[in-house]
Amino acid sequence: MYKLVAFDAYGTLFDVYSMGQLAEELFPGNGQALALMWRDRQIEYTRLVTMSDPNPEGSRHYLPFWELTVRSLRYCCKRLHLPLSAGNEQRLMDQYAKLTGFADSLEVLRSIKTQGLSTAILSNGSREMLSTVVTANGLAPYLDKVVTVEDVRLFKTAPQAYELLLKNFPVVKEEILFVSSNAWDALAAKWFGLDVFWVNRLGHPFEEIGESPNFEGTSLTEVLAVLNPSAVQKETP
Repeated sequence: MYKLVAFDAYGTLFDVYSMGQLAEELFPGNGQALALMWRDRQIEYTRLVTMSDPNPEGSRHYLPFWELTVRSLRYCCKRLHLPLSAGNEQRLMDQYAKLTGFADSLEVLRSIKTQGLSTAILSNGSREMLSTVVTANGLAPYLDKVVTVEDVRLFKTAPQAYELLLKNFPVVKEEILFVSSNAWDALAAKWFGLDVFWVNRLGHPFEEIGESPNFEGTSLTEVLAVLNPSAVQKETP
């Protein structure tokens, strides 16, 4: 049914909240609050950039995701009244570059490749930062391409971002399964016309607008049942 399985990166394959441990070490009592606010501000900046100039040729406000990540960190530290030294900023950004992958990320990608399907990342991340985090987690051998919105200078949820999958692979929309843990990302991909698997690790409700995802599970491993349901049935006693 599917020829390409495309994954969101941050929050789906890589745990953006794993930053909380280092943040707590640097700012005792504020690590979790900083990690949560940092992620929210980072995504808010991508939306501001894209919505304020949704030019198909790219937003004139575009900044690479890495730069938005640094600036959102600085903002959040100011908001929380946390003194961010140059050294601590560097430590946090170095850690972000090598975010911890979820426990099932590697095995799921490896399994999909054994089925002969194409795999990709489609991410807001800049090319260099994606290359670093993919390599750090050993995922490179199991990815055919890492696709970044740098090529269109518009962040997800712009439809041009999802269209990059069609430009990078010889497939049609119906042959793509898009996997994301971010409900807003899953919703936008569904609006674009892709089949979507929403990885709902925290048991959250889905968005109250738009269509529900085609599939939902609590882990990446459950994607495998969608791709090969007969194998799962055979293993069931």
